[in-house]
Amino acid sequence: MRVTFLGTAAARPTLSRNVSSITVQREGELLMFDCGEGTQRQMMRYGTGFTVNDIFFTHLHADHFLGVIGLLRTMGLQGRTEPIHLWVPEGSQPIMTTAANLGVERVVFPVQINGLSPGQTIDRNEYEVLVCRTKHGGLSLGYAIAEKPRLGRFNPERARQLGLPEGPLWGKLHRGETVTIDGCPVEPADLVGEPRPGRKIVISGDTRPCRATAELARDADLLIHEATFGRDEADRARQTGHSTAREAAQIAREAGALELVLTHISPRYGDDARSLEREARKIFPSARTAFDGLVVDVPYRD
Repeated sequence: MRVTFLGTAAARPTLSRNVSSITVQREGELLMFDCGEGTQRQMMRYGTGFTVNDIFFTHLHADHFLGVIGLLRTMGLQGRTEPIHLWVPEGSQPIMTTAANLGVERVVFPVQINGLSPGQTIDRNEYEVLVCRTKHGGLSLGYAIAEKPRLGRFNPERARQLGLPEGPLWGKLHRGETVTIDGCPVEPADLVGEPRPGRKIVISGDTRPCRATAELARDADLLIHEATFGRDEADRARQTGHSTAREAAQIAREAGALELVLTHISPRYGDDARSLEREARKIFPSARTAFDGLVVDVPYRD
């Protein structure tokens, strides 16, 4: 899975940071999380392409969704005919419906707006999108993209020792089917190891540190957590429903995540957010601060 940070600023853009948007590419499929103003230009700048079929919104503050208005129209001008799914916190569909239909131009492809509730799961063939409630006032959600377990490793040397010719029989065994060779059954357990875990990416959205995020991020390969402020602005973080870099690091440590990337950086820290990174690394050494255009490849653990 490949994560591209299209916008990493909080509330308003700066010269080097656009407002919130992240894409996750998996096996040729492109998912987007939030779509702040100017996201379509960021997609061109960083080469993600426009073949997005799902956009998941953490909440509907303006800096997280205004970009969808122009993006939908650009897709229409490009001749798109496939439907697009917009996923929003349950109860906020009217706001998104208004945004999707804003302007005199008619969007020429189907736009399906779906409400999501905490605990809901969107089941895809090889992965799931999991949803939790976050603490940002009103309706706000966090998301996990969690791959389903993969097949265990196949032992070709053992197969040859048993006289199994390479070909369809290997495939059947790998898929869990028993086969017969010279009248003797061969069980998958004889040749296939234990199922291997898939990858897991968690996106917190705007939130105070909360247990729901930590539970969602349990054993995640990558946690993307907002870190709008440093410890110097801890009171401001509490007042506005945001997290500090230290608090984000504490969530990553509690969850047992492998890696933490901080985003949604307040403009008060300018283009240099290394102070936030240093603050987080005191708690969670595998932390770094995102910047627009950052690409993070998430490999399998084995």
